[in-house]
Amino acid sequence: MPASDAAARLRRSLTSPTPARPVLAAGAVNAMAARLAIEEGFDALWVSGLEVSAALGLPDANVLSARDLADVVTALGRVTERPVIVDVDNAGGTVEGAARIAADLVRAGAAAVCLEDSAYPKCNSFAAHTAQQLAAADLVVQQIERIRKIVGAELVIISRTESLIAGMSLELAMGRSTRFVEAGADAVLIHSKDQSGAQPLEVAARWTNAAPLVTVPTAFPQLTSTDLGQAGYRLCIYANQFSRAALAGMRAAARQFTREGTFRPSAEAPLAAVGDLLRVGEPDALSCI
Repeated sequence: MPASDAAARLRRSLTSPTPARPVLAAGAVNAMAARLAIEEGFDALWVSGLEVSAALGLPDANVLSARDLADVVTALGRVTERPVIVDVDNAGGTVEGAARIAADLVRAGAAAVCLEDSAYPKCNSFAAHTAQQLAAADLVVQQIERIRKIVGAELVIISRTESLIAGMSLELAMGRSTRFVEAGADAVLIHSKDQSGAQPLEVAARWTNAAPLVTVPTAFPQLTSTDLGQAGYRLCIYANQFSRAALAGMRAAARQFTREGTFRPSAEAPLAAVGDLLRVGEPDALSCI
């Protein structure tokens, strides 16, 4: 499916007047994670800057290139036609960098990009060893306008503000987000690390712009997708849960081997069948074990 078709489908889903539930996107750093997401009914895939950075052994600090992200998008496209949303961080903090990344991702098959207003170099939103800073709103406006000029409607643009992450007010976050919508963003993500969940619910209650709201509920998993949909969110992105589950599973299997000298499957360290791995790239493959 051409990227423009996936973008149009995603845009329709986000703006449907009577959604049955929010669009659900799962973080997928590779084709294996993408297959799992589709099997469990997720509507879209999210290429997370944190997940891709971690998979490559890199810090989540503006180190990834357009090629790193495009390679993941290409791999996901081998196993599904679901829309792929790419976390482009602050696109390197430049207007031309944003244009280049957007154009390359369209060619790779992405349906959407999420552009945040962090200052270069960015840090992870949940980092405790450093503090997030904000870029000038004028720069982000120019980035959005340039992306729209380069790719037209072929990409859904999600504008993400780190205002609340940086300790700024909700009024500032909403003001910046409104400017980004006026510049051409299709949807708005006002990111929050409030573990109580009160802040994202307040965001939804106070947002009056017609642009659909997006959330990444990493910090408040007690709020279900139903809760968030009823609050007013149209897209819920589960950004890194598959990678965290994989890391926990690999650690459990490795520790069992250290204890017992074998990778025998157990309740504490379950192993998928070899055939499951074969079928990621070859759906009709069979295995004897």
